[in-house]
Amino acid sequence: MHGSATSLTTSVSSWLVVLLCAVSGAYCLRRARGSDGGAAGEAVMGFGMALMAVPLGGRGDGWRAPVLGVVFCGAALHALWLLRGGPHHAHHLVGSLTMVYMTLPAGPGAGHGPEHSQVAGPPLLTGALLLYYAGYVMLGGTRLITAGDAVSPRPPAGRGGPAELVRACRLAMGMGMLAMLLTM
Repeated sequence: MHGSATSLTTSVSSWLVVLLCAVSGAYCLRRARGSDGGAAGEAVMGFGMALMAVPLGGRGDGWRAPVLGVVFCGAALHALWLLRGGPHHAHHLVGSLTMVYMTLPAGPGAGHGPEHSQVAGPPLLTGALLLYYAGYVMLGGTRLITAGDAVSPRPPAGRGGPAELVRACRLAMGMGMLAMLLTM
């Protein structure tokens, strides 16, 4: 029984993140028709996050990081292109670059010897990304709560769906990103 409870907990939480991200990606894909490209980027992020979170147990995992790295580099270029329409797409760029960062090899075999300190490298970047996503989740949760308290009548749902559902989708993906960063 060594580690079976821990591995079960890890496996269940990984599959919950997979489910959360896949459902969010599917909803964003549905919203992508007739959108400005932001929903399509969110769909790519949701499905990519779901694929990254699948616990493979170390077998057959050699293809995943390079393929996802290329996909998320493409998503980062797409987000960079969308930035010309306004700064509201900056989060997509941060998210895509974060996913690229998470696909990079880490640890002692990553080319850094024991004499090289990584104090100013990846741990600092990981900490900064954790702070960013913790703030994003807190702000998104606050916006979702205050949106439900509005006294005025609800605006009609557009092609993107109800605003609260869109916010909840973004909040779910932000929480998934935060959970994935915590496991690094």
